[in-house]
Amino acid sequence: MIALLGFLTIGLFLALTMTKRVSVLTALVLVPVAAALIGGFASDLGPMILEGLGKVAPTGIMIAFAVLYFSLMIDTGLFDPLIRGILRLAKDDPLRIAVGTAVITMCVALDGDGASTFLITVSALLPVYRRLGMSPLVLTGVVCLGAGVMNMLPWGGPTARAMAVLKLDGSQVFTPVLPAMAAGIAWVLVASFLIGLRERRRLGTVALPAGAQAVPAEARAVGDGPGTPLAPARTGRLRTAFNLVLTLALLVCLVLQVMPLPVLFVVGFSIAAVVNLPTWDKQQELLERHGKSVVLVTTMVFAAGVFTGVLTGTKMIDEMAAAFVGIIPESFGGHLPVLVALTGMPLSLVFTPDAYYFGVLPVLAQTATGFGIDSAEIARAAILGQMTTGFPLSPLTAATFILVGMSGVQLGRHQRFIFGWAFATTAVMTVVALATTAISL
Repeated sequence: MIALLGFLTIGLFLALTMTKRVSVLTALVLVPVAAALIGGFASDLGPMILEGLGKVAPTGIMIAFAVLYFSLMIDTGLFDPLIRGILRLAKDDPLRIAVGTAVITMCVALDGDGASTFLITVSALLPVYRRLGMSPLVLTGVVCLGAGVMNMLPWGGPTARAMAVLKLDGSQVFTPVLPAMAAGIAWVLVASFLIGLRERRRLGTVALPAGAQAVPAEARAVGDGPGTPLAPARTGRLRTAFNLVLTLALLVCLVLQVMPLPVLFVVGFSIAAVVNLPTWDKQQELLERHGKSVVLVTTMVFAAGVFTGVLTGTKMIDEMAAAFVGIIPESFGGHLPVLVALTGMPLSLVFTPDAYYFGVLPVLAQTATGFGIDSAEIARAAILGQMTTGFPLSPLTAATFILVGMSGVQLGRHQRFIFGWAFATTAVMTVVALATTAISL
C-alpha cells in the first residue's frame, strides 16, 4: 500500500507540473504533505519535513552565494577582455567565430543561469553573425552545446537538483565527474570547430565591418533582459586582476575540496562584494538586481527538501524501489548508471528538469541501491545527460525559447541541427566517466 501511495504521489506531481496546473514549488510541498496525511503519517509529518529541509540547506546556501558571486564577476566585466580578444582574433573567419562563440558561452555560463547566458551571448554575437552572413543555427547550436556542458556546475540546475533530492554534496556528485566535464568542454570545442569549418566552406573567409562591438552594453544585464542598466561601473585593471586571482583561487579550492562548497562561496562572495562594491548602497543594489534569480532557485531546493523528506520518512521511496527491484532482472540492474546517462538527454525532451529530478531520479537511485549501486553514482549519471546537454533543446524549458526567439530560428530546425552533436557530448562524457570510474558499467 505504501508503494502504491508513493507511485500515486509521483504520478500526481508529474501530472500537475507537466500540465502546469500548479507551480512546481507548491506541488513539491502540498502533494507529499497530502499523501502523508492520507497514509496516516500526520504525527510524524513535522519532523520528516524538518529533516528534509536540514539536509538540503547546505545546497541551497551554496547555490545562492555561487549565483551572486558569478553574477557580480560578470557585472564587473571580468570576462570582457577575453570576449573582446576572442572576437578580435575571429573577426574574419566563420570557423574561429564558431569556436569563439563556444568559449564565450562557457565563460558567461559560469553564473549557472541559462536564461542570462542566452541573453548575453545572443545579444553580443548575433550582430556579428548577421554581418558575416553566418547561419543563426550555428549560433544557437554552439551556444546550446557550451551552455549545456557548463550546466553541470554544482550551482547549475541539474547538479543542484540532484544533490538536493538525493541529499548529497558536491564532493559526492560533482567532483568525480570533473574529468568527464573537462572532456565535454573539449568535445564542445571540437564540435564547434567542425560546425565552423562547415560554415567556412559555405561562406569562405569574409571581413567583419568596422564598428562591430565585442559586447554591447545592453547585453550585459544579467537576469532582467537586454536594456537593463548595470549598476557597477567597469573596474580598473588592478581590481580586474584581483577578481581574476580570487576566481581562480576559488575554483582551485573547489576542486581540492579545501572547504565545503557553501563555505567557499559565502566567503568568496563576501570578499568580492567588499572589494568591488565598497558601499552599502552598491551592495544592496546588487542583491536587489540578482535576488530574483537566487530566490527562484533556492526556494525550489528547499521545497525539494520537503518532498524528499516526506517520501523518505514515510518509506514510500524504499517501497517503490523494492517493487522495481522485484521486476528488473538482476543482469539488467547492474547497468543502470550507463542507461541513466545515455537516456537522460533524450528524456529531457519529455520531462521538465523538475519532473525528472524530483519525480523520477529518487526512484531510480533507490532502485539502484537494491542492486548494490550507490545513489551518488546515479546522480552523476543523471547530470551527464538529463537537462545538461538537453535543456537548450527542450520545449519544456523557458530558456530554450529565449535562445531561439532572440536568434530568430524555429525550435524544430534548432533541434534537428544540434541534436546529434548534443547526444555525442553526453556519449563522450559518459565514456570518460566510465573510464574514471565516476560511474560503472
